[in-house]
Amino acid sequence: MLGFMNNEAYSKTQKEGLVTFYSRTRKRLWTKGEESGNYLKVKEMKLDCDMDTVLITVMPEGPVCHTGAYSCFGDDTNILWNFITVLQNIIKSRKEQKPEGSYTASLFSKGTNAIAQKLGEEAVELIIESKEKDDLRFLNEAADLLFHMMVLLTERGYGLEDVVEVLRKRH
Repeated sequence: MLGFMNNEAYSKTQKEGLVTFYSRTRKRLWTKGEESGNYLKVKEMKLDCDMDTVLITVMPEGPVCHTGAYSCFGDDTNILWNFITVLQNIIKSRKEQKPEGSYTASLFSKGTNAIAQKLGEEAVELIIESKEKDDLRFLNEAADLLFHMMVLLTERGYGLEDVVEVLRKRH
């Protein structure tokens, strides 16, 4: 996305690690995500050679655009990953809020060992289904494995982006 920053917004972004703009229509600072929860977590900030433009690399927590799109420029190449980000945020909220009746919250209440055991069970179920011809069951088990891996990552304080970063470095 593209936004306007004044010195105060730039300083706040550096200090808090969340992208903050200066809204010229509202005449105030505005942290992206303060209303929607779709924050932009700063990974890196770079000034151009004239020091009048900032390029901020971020890890978005949900859609970037107010329309719900991944990008304000119509780039829908990451729609798949956008859903994964939304799911990851739901998993995090289940850990934090512990809503009654939530399967995910019940996993967190059992702790790391129980979550790891469940992940192992799902891995075995996927292996078994991979030898059969039922593609739907195979894909369902793959989804279960990915979901439970995301729960375990969240339990340990990580997300899929951390795993992707390891893979990127290996590449």
